[in-house]
Amino acid sequence: MEQRVSSSSPAGVRFPGTAVVAVAAIVAGVAIGGAKAFVDASSRPWQVGDFRPDRASSTSGPTGTVEADETVHAFGTVATGAKGSHAFTVRNVGTGPLQLTRGATSCTCTIAGFDGGTDDRISLPPGGATEVRLEWQGKGPGGPFRQQATILTDDPRRPQVVFVVEGAVVPTWKAVPEAIQLPRVSGAEGGEAEVLVFTYGDRPPEVVSVAIDHELADRFTLATEPLPPPEVAAEPGATGGLRLTAALPSGLPLGRLRATIRLVVKAPDELTIEIPVDGTVAGDLLVAGAGWDRTRQSLMLGTVSGQKGVRTELFITARGPHRDRFRPTVRSVVPDGLEVTIGDAAPVGSGGVVRFPVTIVIPAGSRPVNHLCTDQAKPGSIVLDTGHPDTPELTIPVCVAIGP
Repeated sequence: MEQRVSSSSPAGVRFPGTAVVAVAAIVAGVAIGGAKAFVDASSRPWQVGDFRPDRASSTSGPTGTVEADETVHAFGTVATGAKGSHAFTVRNVGTGPLQLTRGATSCTCTIAGFDGGTDDRISLPPGGATEVRLEWQGKGPGGPFRQQATILTDDPRRPQVVFVVEGAVVPTWKAVPEAIQLPRVSGAEGGEAEVLVFTYGDRPPEVVSVAIDHELADRFTLATEPLPPPEVAAEPGATGGLRLTAALPSGLPLGRLRATIRLVVKAPDELTIEIPVDGTVAGDLLVAGAGWDRTRQSLMLGTVSGQKGVRTELFITARGPHRDRFRPTVRSVVPDGLEVTIGDAAPVGSGGVVRFPVTIVIPAGSRPVNHLCTDQAKPGSIVLDTGHPDTPELTIPVCVAIGP
């Protein structure tokens, strides 16, 4: 019989058939894919809550198992500046010891320690339990808060536990409006302003005292009354409230009005509530001229060289039925070296208004002083007796610093 040998194959060599090659390729692919999956699984970083069968199976002997009845606590409300706390219970329900370690916290939340202690690490025996107490402080003007803290464990199935406290920060008190703004108060008639004060304590506020720090404080009338429940309920979180009424007297000095009302209440802790008063007392007298600031109702001279001095001029106009009785004279000046000269009256227009020029001089060689109208440097002043029945006194604040 004739034997045929392929010209492309060496003599005596027989190649496997197509089916055999296919089976071998499949076996090799499965082996390579399985190896790659093992490498990926071993090297991938695990996330919180991942189940770690590889670690669990590789651990020899009994292990601890962490369990927490709750990890989120709704605290409710905490006052601004007040502190709150809550204890979470952690148990070891495993068969071996469980290691717990203090972890990271959010910016205003701290872990007070395990079982109220200061240790950063604790070991729980099987069946043991401990408390993880979180402490935090209410900060900011108010609003919702959510703070969290973490403990680390050697439980292979739960390497960390995150505890969360959430609620709302409320102020200890709130004034609406925050300040009394009086753009224009009649010097002849006075005025009235109202503020609502809300508190957030365990009981409605009890007024201890109320006063105003103004040189004519005895002429102001301050009164308080409890707010009705519907008005208190309209303010979120408030547990009580007061209506504060301030009656401004007539005859206040013309110009800038600045004062502070101090209300002391118990709710149940004693609180001192400060409400600024800012406005302008106006009447038939009006001040204008170079350096006069209408918003601040002050003469703004700034920093002046004591060697050179400075000179400026204001004008005081009087209108109304008592304009002819306006005869300003200088009662006092601050600083002492200030020179003030009042000129003769001159009618304006048809004569319904009269105007007096006022020349103000800081002479050369004046000693250094600071009256720049800041918290540290109170303003200077020019106080005039006017002869006007509605405004017998006119005070002109002077903001100036005299340098060397």
